Amino acid sequence: MSLPNLHRNTWLHIGAALLLALVAMLLIRLHYANGATPAADSVQAGRRLAEAWCSPCHAIDANGARSQTTTAPDFVAVANMPSTTELALKVFLQSSHPTMPNVILTAEQRGDLVNYILSLKRS
Repeated sequence: MSLPNLHRNTWLHIGAALLLALVAMLLIRLHYANGATPAADSVQAGRRLAEAWCSPCHAIDANGARSQTTTAPDFVAVANMPSTTELALKVFLQSSHPTMPNVILTAEQRGDLVNYILSLKRS
């Protein structure tokens, strides 16, 4: 084997090892994202945020009432949509929406609100 081929094979092995390590880390992250129970403090903090900022338009729990002048979905319905995931909610909360006020959340607040919404998911 010539020196350039040896060099190229070494880089291919390093690249393959890095790719394998990244895939393993992604799978571990996905496992914990779907299987871990969020801390109760985060869920409670998310509920407080929902009461303060979201309840004028959304029903934030199974017993909650919302304004009759809005078509905003209730949080229980959102939590139980098949497409609702932690990532989907975080992306949604970072995006601007014409029918919603422009509420700016910190990463921690966004995580708390997402944990609260996901806690409403029926088994």
